[in-house]
Order: sequence, then structure tokens, then C-alpha cells
Amino acid sequence: MSSTPSQPPPATGPSAQSDPATFAHIENYISTRCNASPIYAFLFNPGLKLTHASKGLIIARLPVTANHLNSSGSIHGSVSATIVDWAGGLAIAAWDLREATGVSVDINISYLSGAKLGDEIEIEGKIEKVGGSLAFTHVNIYKVNPADGTRGATVANGRHTKFAPGPRAGPSSQDWFMAAIAAAALGDRAGLILAGAMN
Repeated sequence: MSSTPSQPPPATGPSAQSDPATFAHIENYISTRCNASPIYAFLFNPGLKLTHASKGLIIARLPVTANHLNSSGSIHGSVSATIVDWAGGLAIAAWDLREATGVSVDINISYLSGAKLGDEIEIEGKIEKVGGSLAFTHVNIYKVNPADGTRGATVANGRHTKFAPGPRAGPSSQDWFMAAIAAAALGDRAGLILAGAMN
């Protein structure tokens, strides 16, 4: 993944390229659903600024605080991983303005450089693919150049896959997912057939 600097959207408010409806939806999603999660509220409040939202893409900025640091004074790997989780979910919400973004199936992350207390990072979450049941996202975390506000070095990048089926009639996606998990765990052929029927 290239870390070539590029000019980001403004630090506050929607950028010119944002879709107003998507921006409003993501702002509301952050203030309600995300802030209801204690870990997100702890890491992102105060200071998080959404700067862009369009179909399948969100960009936000966050100042690095003491809550984000490891014992060496750099951004903790678990914080970067949580950011990947958070931004991947928001990219899914930005795809079609859905209210629920499903459950995580897989997260992987590469750590490329650090960020220290007082630095600002830019978070970019984008959709790679949304299928019938799975959504694939890519998240980049950049350090912001303090001199001019442009993107600097890539701090980390990751991929986040979620079980995130769209709206469907009949049994809920949660019911289908739990039935499939139970069937797989038990090696239950009948259960797998049932799960498929529910789907």
C-alpha cells in the first residue's frame, strides 16, 4: 500500500466531495451507535472529527492523546486495530446508509510507523466489496503533517471483513448467522440445511 501524501478534505465539516445525506448519516451513526460503545467513546471522545463521507468511504481525524499510547510513548497497536474495526464498520454504513453493520469475521493489520502524543492522525475507511452476506473493507491510518495539514507517513493499514447482510425478509440475519455457527460447530448437516433454508 502506497503512503504517497495526498491532499485530504478540510479538518472540519463535510468536504466538497462528500455526499450530504451520507455525511449526515455517518455523523448520526457516530453520535448514537458508536458513542454507545464504551471503548469507542473512550478512545474517540473528545477530538474526533468526521471530514468526509460518501458512498463506501469515510475520512476522519483524531488527535493522539495519552489514552492512545503504549509504554514507549507511541500509538498502541490495539488502538490502531480498534480504529480499523471502527472505520471498517462506518464504511459499510456509508455504502447504503444502513443502520446495522453486522459482526466482525476477520481483521488484520500491518503496523508501518508510529504516532506520538500531540500528533494528529487521519483515518480512511473504504469499501472494497459488499456481497450478499459479507462486506470487505480497507482502512488506512496516516499521520498528518503539522506544517500544512497534508497526509504524511502511513501509520498502519488493515482489512476488516464483516458478516453484514442487507435487509431481508423472514428470519433475521442474526438468526441465520447463529444457526450457521451452531451447525458448523456441531457438524450438524441438518442444521446447515436449516441455516441455508433460512437464508
